[in-house]
Amino acid sequence: MRVRRSGIRRVLLLELVEAAACGDAPEAAAAALPQIEERATASGTDWALGMLARSRALLSGGQAAGPLYREAIQHLQRSRAAAYLARTHLVYGEWLRRENRRADAGEQLRTAYDMLRRFGAEAFAERARRELLALGETVHPSTGSTPDRLTPRELQIARLARTGLSNPEIAARLFLSPRTVEYHLGKVFTKLALTSRHQLSQALPDEGHDGA
Repeated sequence: MRVRRSGIRRVLLLELVEAAACGDAPEAAAAALPQIEERATASGTDWALGMLARSRALLSGGQAAGPLYREAIQHLQRSRAAAYLARTHLVYGEWLRRENRRADAGEQLRTAYDMLRRFGAEAFAERARRELLALGETVHPSTGSTPDRLTPRELQIARLARTGLSNPEIAARLFLSPRTVEYHLGKVFTKLALTSRHQLSQALPDEGHDGA
């Protein structure tokens, strides 16, 4: 019970930071930050470190926020917290739009919109849609097929992973390094908003064969 309450409190602190920062109440968010820092330092997981960087970005002013958002995304891409990754793309895109970096903002917001729609997080997806409209973009429901969203290499690796092959096994078959395979799979998971390999069988179309 203590662990569960601790986890709930941690999530509430993170939500408080975003709500307070977006609601022009930075003093409330700043009060929660030391507790987030303490928990992230103690756990050292990519999720915790990513959410710490995200919280710091939300509270940072000016150009200091950009590197923190990118740090948060890098950590969260290595975690299984795809929903928080999508929301980080969203707040990063919102910040970029406020900074008048329109092209960069559009890239982040489109990524967030597509991921959040896949999760069924309609309120957050609508937030991303409004931001895209503010950039002058026409937003339609995503109709692109899965292969169209992946590079040929990503699709090839994803299909092999779907068969149950490990990263070293895929690497040996394609004459790549396991690290390269891990990198491309991370891109696949982000683009398709997946959290585990088990979801690949549903996310990928059946092309009649897998592999190189």
